Amino acid sequence: MISDDIYFGGRKPIPARRQALQVRTFVARREHYRRAVGRHENAGAGTPELYLTSPPDLCQQRWTSTAQLAGDCRLRRGGACLWRFGRNETPAMKYNIRLVSTYHPRVCGIARFSENLATALARFRDVGHIRVAAISREKRSYSVPVDIVIDQYDARSWREAADSIQDSAQADDHPHVVLLQHEYGLDGREGTGTNYVNMAKHLHDQGLMTIAYLHTVLRNPNDHQRAILQQIAANTDGLVVTLGGAIDILRTSYGIDRSKVTHIDHGIRMRDIKTTDRLRTKRKYGLEHRFLATTLGLLSPDKGVHYGVRAYALFLAESCTREQRRQLVYLIAGQYHPGFVESHGGEPCRAYRSLLAQTVADCGLRWCEADRLGGVDFDEDDVCFLNTYLSEDLLMALYGATNVMVLPYLNTEQVSSGILADTIGSGRVAIASKTMYARELLGDSGDREMVITPRGILVDPGEPSVEQIAQGLDFLVFNEQQRLAMERDAQGRGYEMRWENAAWELIQYVKSVEETRSIVTGRGPEFVRQRTSRLEQLGHVVEVRSPRKRD
Repeated sequence: MISDDIYFGGRKPIPARRQALQVRTFVARREHYRRAVGRHENAGAGTPELYLTSPPDLCQQRWTSTAQLAGDCRLRRGGACLWRFGRNETPAMKYNIRLVSTYHPRVCGIARFSENLATALARFRDVGHIRVAAISREKRSYSVPVDIVIDQYDARSWREAADSIQDSAQADDHPHVVLLQHEYGLDGREGTGTNYVNMAKHLHDQGLMTIAYLHTVLRNPNDHQRAILQQIAANTDGLVVTLGGAIDILRTSYGIDRSKVTHIDHGIRMRDIKTTDRLRTKRKYGLEHRFLATTLGLLSPDKGVHYGVRAYALFLAESCTREQRRQLVYLIAGQYHPGFVESHGGEPCRAYRSLLAQTVADCGLRWCEADRLGGVDFDEDDVCFLNTYLSEDLLMALYGATNVMVLPYLNTEQVSSGILADTIGSGRVAIASKTMYARELLGDSGDREMVITPRGILVDPGEPSVEQIAQGLDFLVFNEQQRLAMERDAQGRGYEMRWENAAWELIQYVKSVEETRSIVTGRGPEFVRQRTSRLEQLGHVVEVRSPRKRD
C-alpha cells in the first residue's frame, strides 16, 4: 500500500496532490452512493462501508457518512480509503464481543466505562457485533446493544444469562469474546455473591474466550474478596487492570501469576484540548472571568467532598482578597450515587446531605443548590452544588470549563477513576488524594505530604487534605504559567489514553490470548518444579514486562 495514495475500490492509486479533488468528487456523488447502498442491500449483500487507515494512528476506522470520510481525508495524508461493495471484499468481522456489565441508562461509573469501551471497539475492523448482558437492580428499559438483562440479586438470572450467552455464541460462526466487568458491589447483595465466578466457570468450561476487567483490587482483601479474584483468574483466559501497580498486588496479595494479567489504560473521551473552548463554555454558563474549581461525579461520603469544601474555605480566607474571592467558584456537580440513596431507606444519604450543608455554613461560605447551571448567580455564591445527572454533553462541557479538579477521595486503594482519567485526558490539572491510581497517573515521586507533579498535585486523604488542598489551590491559582505547563503535560498523557488506543490494546490482547489458546505443541514440554534450588530466587527478582507507554 502506498501511504500517500487514496484507493477507491479497484481503481488505481491516486497521487496525494489529487486527493482533495477526488474527495470533493466523492462527496458530490453522495446521492449516487445512497442509491447504490439501496441496490446493494436489496441484493442481500449488506451495507457497504468506508474505511480510512492512517499509519500514525493505531486503528482502522469505519465511516458511515461521506462527509465524515471527507473531513478525515483532508486532515490525514498517508492513508488509504477503500470503497467496498462486494460481499467477498467486505473485511471479515473477526470477534463478536459480549460485555457483562452495568449499562446505560443505569447511573454507574462502570456503566459509562462499558459504554465508552463498546463505542471504541465498534470502530475496528477486527470487531463484529457488540452485545451487552446488563446487570440491573430493577426493571428498566434497555436498548441496543443490550439483549440480556441480569437481575443483580438473583443467582438464577445469572445462570440463565450464562446459558443465553453460550447459545448465542454457538449459533454464530465468528469467535466470541466475553468481557466480564467485575466489581464486588455488583455481585449479589453487599458484594458477597459468587455470580461472577459461576458465570466465568460456565463460559470458560464451554470453550468461550473469557476476559475479566478488575475494577477493584485491594491490597488487604478479606478471605471472600481474595477467593473471588483467585477463582475468577482460574476460570478466565486473562485479566485486565487499569493500574499497572495492580499487577504486583495481584501477585503478592492473591497469588495470581503476572502472566495472567495485563495493564490497559482507562480510556478517556475527550481527544484534544483544542476541541473545547474554555472561555466559550464558561460564557455559556455564566462563569466568564471566573476561576473554576470543580468536583465531578456521583456523590457519596467516600468522595471526601466535605474535606474539599473546608479546604476551599481555608484557601479563600488565607489567600484571597474580597475582590478575588468574587472571581472564584467551587462547583460540585453530580447527583448522589443511586446505591447510596437507596441504602437503608435513604437515611445515610439524608444525614450526609445535612453534613455537607452544615459544613458549608460552618465555613462561612455562600452557597446554593441547583438542578441546572443556567439560573445560578455566581456573584452571590462561593460554592454551588449542581444536583443533577451529568449527561455526556454536560460532563464534557464541565471538563472543558474547569481550571482545577479537586478529588479528595478517601479510599486510597482505588485502582481506577474515570473522573481523574478524563480530567487528565481533557488537559486539566487535578488536586487528588494519594490513591493508587492517582499516584500512578499523576506520577508520585516521593512521600512528602503534598506532592506537586508535572500533571497535578497529590495530597493525603482525610483531615490532612484540608490544609494540603488549600495549599494546592494557592499554588495553581497564583502561578498561571506553571498551571498551564501542567495542563500541557496532562494533555500529552491523555492523548495516549484515548478510548481508541485502549480498545486497540484490548484487541491486541485478545489476539495474544487466542494465540495462546490455539497453541498446543511446538513450545516443548511444560516443566513443573519438583525440587528446590538456590537458583529459584532469581525468578522472584526478574520481571518480564512488555514495552509500556511513558509515564
